[in-house]
Amino acid sequence: MAAAAELALLEKSLGLSKRNKYSARGDRQIPVLQTNSGPSLTGLTTIAAHLVKQANKEYLLGSTAEEKAIVQQWLEYRVTQVDRHSNKDDIRTLLKDLNAYLEDKVYLTGYNFTLADILLYYGLHRFIVSIIVIHFFPVIFRMIF
Repeated sequence: MAAAAELALLEKSLGLSKRNKYSARGDRQIPVLQTNSGPSLTGLTTIAAHLVKQANKEYLLGSTAEEKAIVQQWLEYRVTQVDRHSNKDDIRTLLKDLNAYLEDKVYLTGYNFTLADILLYYGLHRFIVSIIVIHFFPVIFRMIF
């Protein structure tokens, strides 16, 4: 899912009525948002945090200093690990590690739903869909026909 599409989904889930227009910069298509009140914002996590603040839902950024740091850690993980992997072995390892981490947690920060959960879901969605299609579609197709 392209970053602009993810940000549009985030806007909708946050209940923001004004839809922003995003552009992309560079080879990696880093999202850019031109704000009305100042300089443009660059980067998925920067823009996402801005949208959370616009929606007055700062609790999604963490409520304690430790939780805020953990949210930031997972936002960085999304950009540095999830977005940069494309081969099956890397993705399989990433998903196994994430599964092990979440074994005793409800959400990435423990017990509170945050922006990190949303953006990690968006980032992993394409991998999960491809796994489902590759592994389960042939079985379902044979069952139907």
